[in-house]
Amino acid sequence: MTAPRKASVQRTTGETAISLELDLDGTGVFEGSSGVGFFDHMLSALARHSGFALKLTCQGDLHVDEHHSLEDIGLALGQALDRAVGDKAGMTRFAHAYVPLDEALSRVVVDFSGRGLLVFRGEFRRERVGELPTEMVEEFWRAVATKAQISLHMELIYGSNAHHQVESLFKAAARALGTATRLVEGQKGIPSTKGVL
Repeated sequence: MTAPRKASVQRTTGETAISLELDLDGTGVFEGSSGVGFFDHMLSALARHSGFALKLTCQGDLHVDEHHSLEDIGLALGQALDRAVGDKAGMTRFAHAYVPLDEALSRVVVDFSGRGLLVFRGEFRRERVGELPTEMVEEFWRAVATKAQISLHMELIYGSNAHHQVESLFKAAARALGTATRLVEGQKGIPSTKGVL
């Protein structure tokens, strides 16, 4: 396996300064802060249920709004995922997960295809959960999918509580990403008939 299974990304723009560290074979712990409380809760869920270790520092223009910070964190996380999986040799590649949270149910399907794409279906019951604008959930995952070069299908199947809706999506994404990036014992090659991803 040529992949380092971990990566660090520094991203600095006129709107944000982000440092992100990702370890695919980590401890399931998130350390740091995005500056948006509920989003930090989602990143904690992402780390816990994927088994990744995730560290983040973000200085963003939150006096403008949350968009720049959350989208740029998504871009950094996607870039880190792409670097950490390396050539993808020995990796599971495809995965899916259904995750409920009380009355809410979400499904996420992922393919580390080398082609960045997000299909997102779902409507939230509120415009904000804490300091998180719910419209940013889709924007964050689009940024991740684009930079990670993954095909990512996310569906909020149903739910009536916006907190539960968002959290079930993040947990389903975590489970799918964690499974897709796991190494398969005895599998040495690239998981593609093309021989490259």
